[in-house]
Amino acid sequence: MSTVTSIRRPAAGFLETLLAGQPQLPPSPLARINALRAEALNRLDALTLPTLRDEEWRFSDISQLTKLSFSPALSASYLEAADIAHFHIEEASTLLVFVDGIYVPHLSSAAANSSVMVSNLPTVLSTHAATIEAHLGRHVAFRDNIFAALNTAFLQDAAVIVVQRNVALASPVHLLFIATQKEVVSTPRCLVVAETGSEVTVIEDYVVLYKPRWQEEAHFTNAVTEIALEANARVNHIRIQREGAQAFHIANCAVSLGRSSNFQSVSVALGAQISRYNLDVLLAEGAECAVDGLALIAANQLADTHTSIDHAQPHGVSRQLHKCIVGGSAHAVFNGKIMVRQGAQRTDSVQSSRNLLLTGKAHVDTKPQLEIFADDVKCAHGATIGQLDSEEVFYLKSRGLSDSIARNLLTYAFGAEIIERIPVASLKHRLEQTVLEQTSSPS
Repeated sequence: MSTVTSIRRPAAGFLETLLAGQPQLPPSPLARINALRAEALNRLDALTLPTLRDEEWRFSDISQLTKLSFSPALSASYLEAADIAHFHIEEASTLLVFVDGIYVPHLSSAAANSSVMVSNLPTVLSTHAATIEAHLGRHVAFRDNIFAALNTAFLQDAAVIVVQRNVALASPVHLLFIATQKEVVSTPRCLVVAETGSEVTVIEDYVVLYKPRWQEEAHFTNAVTEIALEANARVNHIRIQREGAQAFHIANCAVSLGRSSNFQSVSVALGAQISRYNLDVLLAEGAECAVDGLALIAANQLADTHTSIDHAQPHGVSRQLHKCIVGGSAHAVFNGKIMVRQGAQRTDSVQSSRNLLLTGKAHVDTKPQLEIFADDVKCAHGATIGQLDSEEVFYLKSRGLSDSIARNLLTYAFGAEIIERIPVASLKHRLEQTVLEQTSSPS
């Protein structure tokens, strides 16, 4: 069943409101989905919302979220193509649009042929049931994660990308998730499967399109993404979170890398009052990943990034650079764990956390971690927190720039290093402009 009547112990407050507002979902033709919903719903009976007393959340106070009431959208706001034209990415020939968590076919350009499937979950079930069975709900663990369990319990629409063996997509796939309604919770879901020898670039994009009178109203996005790479596959994953200033955004992403596969990831967090991104990467033998991130926040924003890179087998390579630019009274958190398991010899892993404070009230908590259970490895990590280099500011001022322009230019350059790693030219240019505008405005 997919109704809240199966909850045996009523959840208190925030959780109870979320559950009570969920519509009854029709049974899925795939037994796997029905079983996932039932198991996740059952777990909600035992799970509680995290607090500062939980080790994984001790730097991130989400109590503001729990004081508000959210309910799912009963229908998507009607939008026309002109309404979302400014979100268009010119290199992307395939676009899936979800409005308040609901798939909108007339705004989307799904792809379905013998080499690639890009569509909504109910459509994919008829042709790719075996792939869905093998991967959906297999990578993001929800038994001890209340937000992943909430997403899974009410799984209905989802963006699904399946790239067939030895197929390389020349253009990126754009997954656009639009929030349009206040006090609404949406549960976006993505599943990406890159079969042996295939290659794909995926842009996962979270934006807001409120009516003017709702600009300062809250909404809640609770997202789950699963990415599976088979042997020798390559996936570029670009994740952009640019929701409203009063939004709440919590996301879980799990990536499973097959033998000798390659995963490149860039995540950029610009919006939301409170955001949390959990990324778990599991590497098989000879797999490689590069996981880069940027959080650019100000005012009273909180941006929390937790990553885990798990070298489960030998000869894995991982690189990670995460940067935070923090202004106003904002608070950034980075917790990055590198795990090298017993037997994962010849692992080569480097992690760096670099953080820039723009004001005296800005705050960063960074915690890089190494857990190594093999003896023939090369691993390094480091973290820095500081303000702009006074000598660099002085040098630019000596060349005729004002103090504010010199500082803005250096701040922009600090963040642009991450943006430069995005392999989609128009999106990279747009984000560079956004970073330049935000670093040029008062903190």
